[in-house]
Order: sequence, then C-alpha cells, then structure tokens
Amino acid sequence: MTTLLELTMYFTVWTFLAVLVGGAIRNKEWTKEGREIGLGNRDNLKEATPMGGRAERAAKNSVEAAVFFVPLALIANAAGMDAEVMLGAQVAFWARIAYVPIYIAGIRYLRSFVWIVGVVGYGMMVTAML
Repeated sequence: MTTLLELTMYFTVWTFLAVLVGGAIRNKEWTKEGREIGLGNRDNLKEATPMGGRAERAAKNSVEAAVFFVPLALIANAAGMDAEVMLGAQVAFWARIAYVPIYIAGIRYLRSFVWIVGVVGYGMMVTAML
C-alpha cells in the first residue's frame, strides 16, 4: 500500500470515528435515554444541546470533507502521482484531525481557519495533478 493510500485509509477511519463520536455526543449515548435514541430509529429526537449540535455538524462536515479528499487521493494514486500530492494530502489530513475537536469545543474562529487550511490542502492536491 502506498503512503497516500495509507493516509486515505486513516482519513476514512477518522471520518468514521467523527460520525460515531458526533452521534454519541448528540444523543448523550452514555445515558439510558441516549442509548435508546442511539439504538432506535431517531424518529423523535429532542433538540440537541449546543455541544451536541456542534458534534453532529462536525460529523456531517467530516463526511463532506471525505467526499473531496478520497477521490483526489485515489485519482492521484491511479495516475502515479502519490508523491506530487502528498504534501497537500497531509495538510488536508492534519487539518481534519484538528477540525473535529475544535468544532466540538466551539472555538469558532479557529474552526474556520482550520477548515480553510484543509481546503488549501485539497487545492494543493489538485494543483499538483494539473
């Protein structure tokens, strides 16, 4: 497995963890009621707490980020351009690692800055392939 594909696997695992943590915080799954929500159909969700809402949005944003990162990484790998896109991929990956806890913690300006850094990473990947 190439380093780029390994990074893509870690990106995917991090996205999955963000979704799990987002749902757990959103539903307060450490409580009996929260576990019932988590195991149920989520038909009658209560209003999320501010942190729960942020966790849910961070999880959704992580899935959206994967939609950009994964195809770029796979295209680069198929084209034999792993080395050329690696710096951008690393920037995007580490920005994503930082983004989720920053968003959940509610640090809004830093969250936006880190999101922009991740987008710059995607741009670096695209530019390297052009």
